[in-house]
Amino acid sequence: MPESTDGVWSASTLGEEREDAEECMPIDGSRILVTGGCGFIGSTTVDLLLRESAPERIVILDNLAGGYVANLERALKDPRVELIRGDIRDRDTVRAATNDIDLVVHLATQRILACAEDPRGAFEVMCEGTFNVVDAASQAGVQKLVAASSASVYGMADVFPTREDHHPYNNRTWYGATKLFAEGLLRSFHDMRGLPYVALRYFNVYGPRMDVSGKYTDVLARWIEKIEAGEAPLIFGDGSDTMDFVYVEDVARANVLALASEAVDCVYNVGSGVETSLLELLQVLLRAMGREDLRPEFRPVRAVNPVARRLGDVEAAGRALGFAAQTPLAEGIRELVRWRRAGLGYQTNRCNFTR
Repeated sequence: MPESTDGVWSASTLGEEREDAEECMPIDGSRILVTGGCGFIGSTTVDLLLRESAPERIVILDNLAGGYVANLERALKDPRVELIRGDIRDRDTVRAATNDIDLVVHLATQRILACAEDPRGAFEVMCEGTFNVVDAASQAGVQKLVAASSASVYGMADVFPTREDHHPYNNRTWYGATKLFAEGLLRSFHDMRGLPYVALRYFNVYGPRMDVSGKYTDVLARWIEKIEAGEAPLIFGDGSDTMDFVYVEDVARANVLALASEAVDCVYNVGSGVETSLLELLQVLLRAMGREDLRPEFRPVRAVNPVARRLGDVEAAGRALGFAAQTPLAEGIRELVRWRRAGLGYQTNRCNFTR
């Protein structure tokens, strides 16, 4: 990848393996901290780690603001798994959770709409909280930190499919700004303290365990609720906006691949590499739910995240991590509907916490 004209977004840190990449500790036998591990991406990542590797211990740190204990129903039966109800804004809690940890997966976050509604709260979680995690990880000498970034850093991109070396100046959301801050924080801690990290820019993640009952829900969750009630699903705009939908199991696998790889000081796109319009997505969902008779209701475009097109170039993640999305959209949507109809879309957070 060529270096940009301002010399900031260079190939050495965005989407390419560094020549000086350190060999990372293998996952087997390691002690792993997962922040935000009760969320749908976090819990799916924990399940995958337990199913396809042999960690010595997994510590999950979550304040349950956006995740559910029920997402970890299987994982918590494993004696290697410990759940701490705590907040990444609490520096002492983060330091205690990071003690004696080898690998960190930082997934604790807030939704884009929540960031817009409460910018101060988002700053505390997304910036101060992430600083606490990165600082604690560097002081603990972890072997690698894998952090969730977002395609939101691109804003309305100039080039499609969008590569990792695309500039971030089109982003106009506070959510995207906090993710860009996190990437800069990781780069600086790598240079200042030698913290090994990989950041992953998730595109539009969907699948089982999505929060369908919270105040800030994604378009699929809102549609499912409307369709189940026999009501017209809402589309804001004309439905021509596109997204790059990637199934949650594929994202979890990207997290694990990043942990196990030798890549360090890099950022990668994690998407399907397939562009789908909202109208196309709705038709797939209506077929999966057996309600092709319903027609959408169109509303004016909302100004929170005015991005009309999104499509990621995932070649770099394929080269460096061996990542490629494996779940077709129709299959993933069927799994989401099956999960929702099994009555698992509305959870409680009852649990005996270790700490």
